Amino acid sequence: EVQLQASGGGLVQPGGSLRLSCTASGFSFDDYAFAWFRQAPGKERMGVSAINSHETPYYLASVEGRFTISISSDRAKNTVYLQMNDLKPEDTATYYCAFKDGLRYSFNGNDYDYWGQGTLVTVSS
Repeated sequence: EVQLQASGGGLVQPGGSLRLSCTASGFSFDDYAFAWFRQAPGKERMGVSAINSHETPYYLASVEGRFTISISSDRAKNTVYLQMNDLKPEDTATYYCAFKDGLRYSFNGNDYDYWGQGTLVTVSS
């Protein structure tokens, strides 16, 4: 059974940084994709960034240049990171990692088979 374990949220002041992590376990496919979604209170879930096992990243326009997605460099390559810099109050949301078989990634949550628990990011002074 594939499981995702996410961590790294918290409270940070505007302009600050956080790094989210999400580790996948129990999978056996060679090609896969991770994505980070976020959902702010009263708003729909939206994709923020994605990366596949060939390490091709993709970003929501509003976070490009501030957020960096990467995959762990160890043999397992089963952890995805989201380094978030220059955080803004509008980045406040619960962040979810998602995982799927295959290299194709998207910001359509229905394309992902596996989800981690959410981690709350609050950007406030």
